[in-house]
Amino acid sequence: MLISEPCVVSLTWTLADAQGQRIDELSEPLEFFYGGDDLLPKLEEALLGKATGFEVELHLEPEHAFGDYDSGLVCFEERSLFPEGLEEGMQFDGLPEGSQTVGMPTNTIYTITEIYPSHVVLDGNHPLAGLALRLDVKVESVRAATEDEIEARTVAESPVSLLATAPGSAHLH
Repeated sequence: MLISEPCVVSLTWTLADAQGQRIDELSEPLEFFYGGDDLLPKLEEALLGKATGFEVELHLEPEHAFGDYDSGLVCFEERSLFPEGLEEGMQFDGLPEGSQTVGMPTNTIYTITEIYPSHVVLDGNHPLAGLALRLDVKVESVRAATEDEIEARTVAESPVSLLATAPGSAHLH
């Protein structure tokens, strides 16, 4: 079966920065919905019409990966709004209840980057925003998408969407 919209592709990959420093490796195949919300457009473009066994190395500039770093997505909130045991690197879906920063997106994952006695620094950028990336991908298998997958535009069982395009929905596993 050739890759075309909609279908499900099972992929393995190695993700590195522009200097070749490894960021992530997916050595066990994971399924992604092709033609929906699971993959970056440049990756979908490279996979179109290909089959099991296809390998490609992509060089992605920030605008084709996770976007440019936006300092406007960084904010400070009162430390008292957060639970005890707070650590740098923790992530929250949206800002905490009672937050005072106006105009911040609500459907974004915010990462704690610094913790001070009186406030916490939150960053709504994807952890890979602003980075040029090298992505080595191998197609392990291709199958027809189910009706549920087509309706959801994603593979529901997938525990990760590293390459998702929706703001705040992409996470390293």
